[in-house]
Amino acid sequence: MQRRQLLRTLPGLALAGAAGCLGDGGSEGDGTGTPTPTPTATPTETAVTDGPDGVYVQSYLEGMAMPESGMSMGGDYSFGLMLAVPHNFWTVTGSDLSRHQREDSQSVHLMVQVWDEETGVVLPESGVSVEILQDGETVSEEVIYPMLSQRMGFHYGGNFTLAGDGSYTARVSASPLSAEPMGSFAGRFDEPTTVDLGFEFNQAVRDQLTIEELDQAGDPGAIRPMDMGMMPTGVATSPGELPGETVGTQSVDEAEFVLKAAENELAGDAGAYLYVSARTPHNDLVLPMMSMDATVTRGGEDVYDGQLSRAIHPDIQYHYGTRVDSLESGDEVEITVVTPPQVGRHEGYETAFLRMDGASFTA
Repeated sequence: MQRRQLLRTLPGLALAGAAGCLGDGGSEGDGTGTPTPTPTATPTETAVTDGPDGVYVQSYLEGMAMPESGMSMGGDYSFGLMLAVPHNFWTVTGSDLSRHQREDSQSVHLMVQVWDEETGVVLPESGVSVEILQDGETVSEEVIYPMLSQRMGFHYGGNFTLAGDGSYTARVSASPLSAEPMGSFAGRFDEPTTVDLGFEFNQAVRDQLTIEELDQAGDPGAIRPMDMGMMPTGVATSPGELPGETVGTQSVDEAEFVLKAAENELAGDAGAYLYVSARTPHNDLVLPMMSMDATVTRGGEDVYDGQLSRAIHPDIQYHYGTRVDSLESGDEVEITVVTPPQVGRHEGYETAFLRMDGASFTA
């Protein structure tokens, strides 16, 4: 069986209401299958710890609770809340990993998705913090981490300790976007906003927070993204639908770099808008929060040498781009990764996208 075919047969999550039941392997994306939940208070130490190099199949599928009152809009942002069992994750500083070990005192792994309601585009690069309250009193307050997982794509998350069963409010605050909004996004996402998202924590919720171990754990590949209903998963725009002409596609430490040159309104007064859409293998999830440089060489002379700015556009989504005077047939384009994605990682991604040098293209 081919690897990609194998991955399509792995179980998916059937999302019915707030339930995160585990299916027994319906067709990709259909959310079918007989629920076979395996309630687990916390995941066992995963079968793959600080796993093999590159992208690999995580060791378990997790059930998630999606509270009925866990979605809201604030300013230009839409917010969604999800709960899972606490688990290990890794954060990145430069090219160095730091492991965050789950603790017995922790109650949930709390995740927040932030997106634009009209387009469904996920919005990285907004500092997000969460204050958890019960009866108006603060229970916990943390800056949650920008993260990447095979099931959810880019999101914000962290492990939290709750004060037992009861009703809670997650007060979620988002800062203005650091990436440049372009197109119809211009002038938006430039004001901070705060929303209150309610959720319950009790036995009924814990029964939804399930763990199912996978026999394919550690194999090269990835679990397919889950269907989160009204919440997007940050799947990158397909290369053929991205505006402009494709210069080329290269793999860089397993990440896929799609280089495009657009000569439409994106170029402004310049000759072309040169940009990179970076995504994960297998699932095409957006890879944000990198630093990149580009050099365009024509006839042995540099005609552009500078930084690619982090930007977000309703058609391109999150990307790295710059305006150049022109891009001609035969031009050499060198993309250099200065800093790899500065996002935390769930299991399956923690050893990937760290040793990124760059890629060479010919127009």
